[in-house]
This record gives sequence, structure tokens and C-alpha cells, in this order.
Amino acid sequence: MNKVIVGISASLALLTAPMAAAKNVIFFLGDGMGISTVTAARIFAGQQQGLAGEEYDLAFDKFDNVALIKTYNTDAQVADSAGTITAIMTGQKTRIGVIGINASAERDNCDAALKARLTSLAELAEDKGLRTGIVSTARITHATPAGAYAHSANRNWEDSSSLPDAARDAGCQDIALQLIETNHGDGPDVIFGGGRAQFFPISQADPEYKEWGGKRNDGRNLVEEWLARSTHRKYVWNRKDFLDLGSEGSSLEAPPGQWLGLFEPSHMKFEADRSKDRGGEPSLLEMTKVALAEMQKSKDGYFLLIEAGRIDHAHHAGNAYRALVDTVMLSDSVQWVVDNANLRETLVLVTADHSHTMTINGYPRRGNPILGLVELPAEGNLGGDDSATEKAAKGEFAKDATGLPYTTLSYANGGGYKKRRLDLSKIDTEDVDYQQLATVPMYSETHAGEDVAAYAIGLNAVKVRGVMEQNELYYVMHGALFD
Repeated sequence: MNKVIVGISASLALLTAPMAAAKNVIFFLGDGMGISTVTAARIFAGQQQGLAGEEYDLAFDKFDNVALIKTYNTDAQVADSAGTITAIMTGQKTRIGVIGINASAERDNCDAALKARLTSLAELAEDKGLRTGIVSTARITHATPAGAYAHSANRNWEDSSSLPDAARDAGCQDIALQLIETNHGDGPDVIFGGGRAQFFPISQADPEYKEWGGKRNDGRNLVEEWLARSTHRKYVWNRKDFLDLGSEGSSLEAPPGQWLGLFEPSHMKFEADRSKDRGGEPSLLEMTKVALAEMQKSKDGYFLLIEAGRIDHAHHAGNAYRALVDTVMLSDSVQWVVDNANLRETLVLVTADHSHTMTINGYPRRGNPILGLVELPAEGNLGGDDSATEKAAKGEFAKDATGLPYTTLSYANGGGYKKRRLDLSKIDTEDVDYQQLATVPMYSETHAGEDVAAYAIGLNAVKVRGVMEQNELYYVMHGALFD
């Protein structure tokens, strides 16, 4: 008992102890990137390079400072992205489905939400004159990016058409409008992601998909309003203009500007599908490079949030392939930042908001394709050669109780449920569109409630260790920027 008390006291002292202050924070969030996703993506990435896979390391696997993070919301055992990002960005856990407000306000209650606003770390940074940036492969009004700047009694109030009349009459604003009409500095200096439709009126055709219009029923063009407020602002919607923008501003001698890039009407493409996009759109790595170059023009420091938002969406669809590809792209982006940021004055923090129900199972041999059918180790090769380049010899497919083969990856629930088991030996389970089997039938696979991991490197990274409440990550980042 005494050892436990001493351990808790030591952890609290570590969190509150004065540390050398970092000027900058780069915060990566893999939406839905649970530990099973990290493990599977690690193996997948290694196998893409011809290795067995298990011995491979993602960029953040190499960080010395690692913690387990409790993700529950105040009213939910299994969390959503809105309540979790609020905990990370404000230091207070809150209800499921709300953004930037404390737990005293019930979901959908505009009046209560207006009295329960919490200031986010990004808003504090803006107030103190730091540069800020938000990058996401999801809609920029989606839960995680919105957590940097929005306060809403419902995460779904992303545009004027989704905001109830009663909430509008009570004084609440939709999330897109809050990004434009900020009371904190001049707002984020870099905004890259999806979600064009939330910023344009219904009557205006999308530049990439002429058959689509915007979602705003108030007639406002928020992009034009944003541009009109400063001559130093630029807007892009396709990869070509984005690359031109990056070339123009990449030099540290170039004057700092404010850049808005909205590359899809809704979420950006999965990385596995990005090359097929009509208008072309940048990768997460490309957006990270340009955003960081712009942040590094700051003399007073910066806060940069980078979200791999579509890991979550692939899992909801029961599609492990796309989830793993997007996770590997996140790893590549983290590696580039580690190689190009000054870690003596920068904290780099990588975590997830919650997990998913994907599991890794079935005693597959060493080097078994992570998306493939389970093959048992061949007789006499139970251990295989444990070097990084050798795989255990192929064996027979493992069989379930009905005598059919099964995959290493599956989901506890989701759309992959089948009333009758299929013979997967006749199906390409490594195809990009393959949907893994699920145990419980659901229209959409759900989040999972186990702890996620947090990884940190740079100044103040030592504060990330042990088992932590999710909202404690806010204090780690706050200390890096301001203490």
C-alpha cells in the first residue's frame, strides 16, 4: 500500500514539477488509433518493405516517453471524439458529443453551453501571440479539429443548416462560423483539411464536383468573409494550388501569412484512394510539411494540431486496409517532424482519442500477412528465424470450429457480420476494399473503451509516463508552451 501511495505521489510531482519550457508544441492525433491499430500498422509497414513485419518500428515507437491514456467521457464508458478532444485541449473531461464546454451543460442545450465554455490550448496560444495551425484529413469542422477553436453543445452543428433554429435564436453559432468569427487573436494561421461544403452557401456549386453545392442555408460565403479580413490570407482547394502555396511560403524569409486549404466538400480521401481524386489533394505528410514551415516563421512559438482523421472512418466501415495505410502515413508525418523540428525547444506528442474494436488473433506464423488468412507455423518452424529479414516457413491455414479459414484481423462488431461463414480461401482478404468479419451485427463498427497510448519526444516529454487521465495531456502541452 505504501509503495502505491509513493508511486502516485511521485507521478503527481512529475506532472507539476517545473521543467524547461518549450517554445512549440506539435500535437499529432490518430483518430481511433488504438494499440491494436498501432501494432497492425507496424507489421503492415514492415511487410510493405519486404520484412517479416513484427520487428518494424513506426516513427513514434522509437520515442522514449510512453503512457497509457484513460479515454472515458464523464457520462460514457466508451468515448467519442468530441468529448476526448475537449479533455485534451482544455484539461477538463466532459460529456460525449459536446465540444469545448464543460460537463455542466447537457448535450443540445445551447443556453447551458454558452455558460460552460472552456478555453482551448490553441485559443490560449492565439491570445499570447503564438502562431497556431490545424491540419486534418477529416472535415475541418469535425470533432477533433473543432476542438481547437469551437464551443458547441452538439458536435454535429457544423454549419448553419445543421444548427437548430432554437439554438441559433439562443445565441449559439455553428462550428464553421466559429472558426471565422474568432475572439482569440486572428484565428489559426494555417487551416488544412476537408469540409468545403460547411463554408459555402447551398446555391454555390463546388469547384471540384459541380453537381454538389454548399451546406449553408444562411447564404453566407465564409471563405470570402475570411479572405476579406486580411490581405495576407490565401485560400486553395486543390493540390496544384496547394503546392504553389507551399513553394511560395516555404522560405523562412518569406513573410508569414494565413492559409486556408479545404480540399474536399466533406472528408478528404483515404490515403489509399488519394491518387484517384478529381481535383487532386495533398497527403497528410505534404500538409504537415507546409504547415510546419509556416509555423517555424514565428519568433514567439507555435501550437500545431495534426490529425489523421480517417483512420477512424475506415474502422467504422470494418475496413482494416485503409485504416492501416492512413496510420502509416501518420507515422511518416511524425518522422518528418522529428527530423525537421528543433526538439530542444519543441514538444512532439502523439496519441489517439479512443480505440476501435479491431483485434489481432489466431496464432499466425511469424511474418504472416497482417491482412491475410491465418497460417500456422510449419512443423519444425514454430519459432522460425527471429532475424528481421527471415519469415517462418508457411504452414497450413488455421481453421475455425466450422472448418473454415479465418483472418488475423477482425472486429468485435460492425458491418462485416455474416449470418453464415464464408470460405475465405476463395476471397482476397488483402484487397483494399475487403471488409473484415465482425462478431456482432452493426451498421457501423463502434469505438472501443480500452486505454490508448501516448508517445512524446522533446522538451517536457518526460511528463508522459505511466497511466494518465486523458485531460492530463493538456497540462503537459500547456507546460511546454507557457511554464
